[in-house]
Amino acid sequence: MKVVVVGCTHAGTSAVKTILSENPEAEVTVYERNDNVSFLSCGIALFVGGVVKDPAGLFYSNPEELASFGAEVKMEHDVLNIDTKGKKLTVKDLKTGEETEDTFDKLVVTTGSWPIIPPIEGIQSKNVVLCKNYNQAKEIIARKEDKKKITVVGGGYIGIELVEAFAQDGKEVTLVDGLDRILNKYLDSEFTTVLEDDLRERGVKVQLNEMVQGFVDSEDGTTTTVKTSGGEYESELVILCVGFRPNTELVKGQVEMLGNGAIIVDNYMRTSNPDVFAAGDSCAVNYNPTGGHAYIPLATNAVRMGLLVGKNIKEPTMEYRGTQSTSGLHLFGWNIGSTGVSEASAPVMGLEARAVMFEDNYRPEFMPTNEKIMMKLVYEVGTKRIVGGQVMSKYDITQSANTLSLAIQNKMTIEDLALVDFFFQPVFDRPWNYLNLLGQAAMAHEAELEKESMNAGSN
Repeated sequence: MKVVVVGCTHAGTSAVKTILSENPEAEVTVYERNDNVSFLSCGIALFVGGVVKDPAGLFYSNPEELASFGAEVKMEHDVLNIDTKGKKLTVKDLKTGEETEDTFDKLVVTTGSWPIIPPIEGIQSKNVVLCKNYNQAKEIIARKEDKKKITVVGGGYIGIELVEAFAQDGKEVTLVDGLDRILNKYLDSEFTTVLEDDLRERGVKVQLNEMVQGFVDSEDGTTTTVKTSGGEYESELVILCVGFRPNTELVKGQVEMLGNGAIIVDNYMRTSNPDVFAAGDSCAVNYNPTGGHAYIPLATNAVRMGLLVGKNIKEPTMEYRGTQSTSGLHLFGWNIGSTGVSEASAPVMGLEARAVMFEDNYRPEFMPTNEKIMMKLVYEVGTKRIVGGQVMSKYDITQSANTLSLAIQNKMTIEDLALVDFFFQPVFDRPWNYLNLLGQAAMAHEAELEKESMNAGSN
């Protein structure tokens, strides 16, 4: 069995290791156009902020390790064309310029994603940089040292983490986002309002509801003015973090995709062509809250999907359990976790849902110290099935997001959460764990709505 793997970051690395562990007789060739594999881009902000001193720690594999498994690893090789029906591809060696053809029995598309580059005037400015891979991270590190004014465009996870890193480094930071809230894909307004106020108190200019309209360099090129629908912000360095798109042009029109180009796979990671597999940021995930497909580029999804490619490359063996888009963030002392849909995103996802907020101390008041916790539960109307949750506190309760993720995956209801068995120990929680209390708050909310409905019916 001859397997060709195109692209080798999280999903590709996981796929190669599992394919060869499960099928040592397989002939596996890897084509990667970069000069490194397995870079954890989620660690870029930690690298930029100096928390991670040695960037080598942000790689969890290397070409030598993959070769030790038995793979033929061809770095700095760009795949120019793929013929999935003819089972062949054209590859260019970026060091020599030589082009060659290769064939395959099974193809694994793990080409990942690439930052969205909007068609904005002046975006080619040397002061405007992207933030995705290792080389871009090194460039940001090198260029930030003598810069004072930095603008970050995009209020998602990477953008927010960079804002924190730059602010802690004493920079004058401006955050620009075209939407009305930061982290809008993950958190509802009760949480984002707290975080936005915190950013402003720390001196960060938070410019929301402002679309970037252009970048204008100064005459000497040392600064760039970011022009938006709401103002102008002089900057010495601008970081674009406006999202990612699947990098799937090579198989466009050959396998089934979503409208944005994300490859659709079944529970065994097979595309509409059963000899072509896909995993990671190049494809859509099976999204448990809705039962449909969604584009959610996360490293956690990628490594799981890559493993499943390896498990199923020869024959269907292990099914994908789907994902809830579970994620976590640490921002200026706040510990934040989210999973599934938010109250705001549920209607967009086609779900009729309700939500309940719950705030309390995380443990009994007789303990010498305590912290407030904020939690939100999103559940489906009628079935009361849990479809989302958010948690935030200065105390680290982020593992509760993992617990809620498991609840969504297993189709648990608000009653299940209200009564599930959690331990009690005053150092950690209350006789009723805060997740129990969250479920009970949802039950009380439903009971109140039912009472109101009955009263309205009797009038």
